[in-house]
Amino acid sequence: MARKEFVTSEYGESAWTGILEALSEADRHELQSAVISSTWHAFELNDHLDRAIVDELGEGSREIFERIGRTSAQKNLSGPHRAFVADGDPAFFLEGTDRIYGFYYDTGRRTYEATGPHSGVITTYDAETFSETDCLTVVGWYKEALKMCGATDVEMTEESCRARGDSFCRYNVSWK
Repeated sequence: MARKEFVTSEYGESAWTGILEALSEADRHELQSAVISSTWHAFELNDHLDRAIVDELGEGSREIFERIGRTSAQKNLSGPHRAFVADGDPAFFLEGTDRIYGFYYDTGRRTYEATGPHSGVITTYDAETFSETDCLTVVGWYKEALKMCGATDVEMTEESCRARGDSFCRYNVSWK
């Protein structure tokens, strides 16, 4: 579970304990069971967990989720998914967006369309679950992934979001 790993590595076990204590008894039980059995749990539970992380560690700022995304990219793209990293070629990496998406999500799809040699648009369609904090995690993940491919001055902004009522999530990305 990426969020637990992030919290314990960045803030320590006591911070994770504090987050668990901020959750309802049912959420706490489900999370602890999921960690032990490695099963998936309801997206609603992730939403509750995300709120507790913001309240306990983010000082009310949801930008902590970009940090979670960066940490996840560092771990996954220097480990089991290292083959996705295109050293010195961020555009090539982004061209694999649809394939990469399938490794992390069961439903929906994500596309990349170049708008220039160092810019493009990433769009997520038909994801079963979505939230503003998940989108922030995606932004952090892609920014870090592009840096791992040699990009500098990476900028990524979300122009539309299903969690805000749009029909898809779309991100503008550029780099040097």
